[in-house]
Amino acid sequence: MNWQHHPWAGVFAATLCPFHINESIDEEGLVAYMQELAAVDGIEGVVCNGHTGEIMSLRHSERAEVTRVTAKAAGQKVKVISGVSGEGSVDAIDQALAAKEVGADGILLMPPHHWLRFGRTPETAIGFFQDVAEGSDIPIIVHQYPAWTKAGYSLAEMLEMVKIPQVVCIKMGTRDMARWRWDYEQLKEAAPNVPILTCHDEYLLATLLEGCDGALIGFAGFVPELMVEVVHAALNGDLVGARKARKLVDPLARIVYNFGEPSGDAHQRMKCARWLIGQFPSMTMRKPLRQLPTTEVEKIRQHLELIGYECKN
Repeated sequence: MNWQHHPWAGVFAATLCPFHINESIDEEGLVAYMQELAAVDGIEGVVCNGHTGEIMSLRHSERAEVTRVTAKAAGQKVKVISGVSGEGSVDAIDQALAAKEVGADGILLMPPHHWLRFGRTPETAIGFFQDVAEGSDIPIIVHQYPAWTKAGYSLAEMLEMVKIPQVVCIKMGTRDMARWRWDYEQLKEAAPNVPILTCHDEYLLATLLEGCDGALIGFAGFVPELMVEVVHAALNGDLVGARKARKLVDPLARIVYNFGEPSGDAHQRMKCARWLIGQFPSMTMRKPLRQLPTTEVEKIRQHLELIGYECKN
């Protein structure tokens, strides 16, 4: 498979969601942000309603509204994918159909979150994807959770999922580097036309070099040009170029992730950083997240200025 010519490979941006101070969705700000991302050469798609976009804090009707606005703003240039998070098959199907109706090209299907507590059988995990595929008939990106959770899929389960016609790629978030290459090779042998996209912002270059067809990452919604540079260089086998680009990304990643995995407060710092440099309408987060304390905002400002960014807010 040539990643450069595959419709579900390359760089996909997991996007933020702007809110007014009263926590209502800032539609004007969302349009401007999505148009900006879609205009970046090398961005293949925008993914709204992911964890970066605070899906867990949005009502179902708001998730559909975010998708509608995104499709209207960016759908002529890039793919529009909407996150779907439902605790049961019926709920997930309803969300997928709502996204499809307002213009989504596909969905990012998260596992039901009660699995994080109780686990599930392989039949349930595979059946969930079969249910949503049959009930909505929309392209599906599998959202693989970290292996340390009870919701992460085994290789055997993913090998069954890629047999489902609507499954078009996997967002691989295993975060177990000992498994990464083996899983990639086995999946590519079984389904060579189903791309594997890394979502390991903190292991980006390592996963791209070990075996990958692209990236679906929050950092592509933060610094899209830099992410395109890193990902394309790595996928083209240009290690020198990829390392050079990554050096520009590393200090930003430390500001946002603090050497850890993506998290709710990491998305908060990302939103704050884009707002500080004048590239996002506000740093307001939806409850239950509380706003960053002034001391944290000033710390982010100082770090940004230290690496050459001009803060406008």
